[in-house]
Amino acid sequence: MKIRTSLAALLAAATLIAAPVQAETYPERAVEFIVPWSPGGGSDTLMRLVANNITPFLGVDMPIINMPGVGGTVGLREASRRDADGYTISLVHEGLLVATETGITDLAWDDFDPIALMTASPQYLVAGVNDNYSTFEEFVTYAQANPGKVTIGVTLGGVPHLHAAMIEQAFDLEFKYVGYEGTGERVRALIGNNLDVAIGDISSSKQFVDNGDLVFLAVGSSERVAATENVPTFKELGKDLELNVTRGIVMPKGSPQEARDAMEAALEALSQDATYIEQTKGAGADVQFRGQDDYSAYLGRLDATVKSLSSVLAQ
Repeated sequence: MKIRTSLAALLAAATLIAAPVQAETYPERAVEFIVPWSPGGGSDTLMRLVANNITPFLGVDMPIINMPGVGGTVGLREASRRDADGYTISLVHEGLLVATETGITDLAWDDFDPIALMTASPQYLVAGVNDNYSTFEEFVTYAQANPGKVTIGVTLGGVPHLHAAMIEQAFDLEFKYVGYEGTGERVRALIGNNLDVAIGDISSSKQFVDNGDLVFLAVGSSERVAATENVPTFKELGKDLELNVTRGIVMPKGSPQEARDAMEAALEALSQDATYIEQTKGAGADVQFRGQDDYSAYLGRLDATVKSLSSVLAQ
């Protein structure tokens, strides 16, 4: 009888000791996802795919809160002010780095803890059909012989402007920038012969390339894209350029390492899920996972590039 009583006491004590440890295991409740863009856009669509598929890997739900405004900086400001407890995440892409450098916001990428890059949408240098060039090498020769005469369509002060400036710097070119609000407007201007080249993507341009109205000169992915396998990468053309619209997950600065590691592991597992991969491709992007260290390194390299192009972006 005494033995049974002692065993019962030991089990009760063990339960009491174990309970707090279990209670501290992350995550205990839903993680709020602040998406700093309007519902229905590219960022919102791709991040809803993350939120809708993450529960089996994270163990809790991830409700989305849309907070659009000022190029995504309103929502990011709110995210930066949230408790650094692991229960708030948000989204950044290259637009934050441009907004920081051009003075739109005083927030910077390293005001957050980068957790994981999730998707990438490769960007292309697209040209109208003309007699001066049909390959990237011919384009460079023509542009170098005609500095300041080649018109390129971008979103001034935005990511397409950054990408065009990166091409300009890498290949010693001088473009004449023409601003458009969105990719669709740039592509229509290109088809109408109002531009020489533009920054575009598969979803906006491929149908016009297929029917012979436009030409993909080069792509900013690290490897050739299967859907455009004949289009060379900038790396193949001699320059280490990555021109992507990437979307990654961040937490408020100083979030617990346990939370960062658990979120990273869940997102990495999600990135290998066939359903999620197919849904992301259907939304016009590729799953390209990079964990905390690799994502931070990528943002650091890109930030240095943005700073080196600050005078061009300010034009």
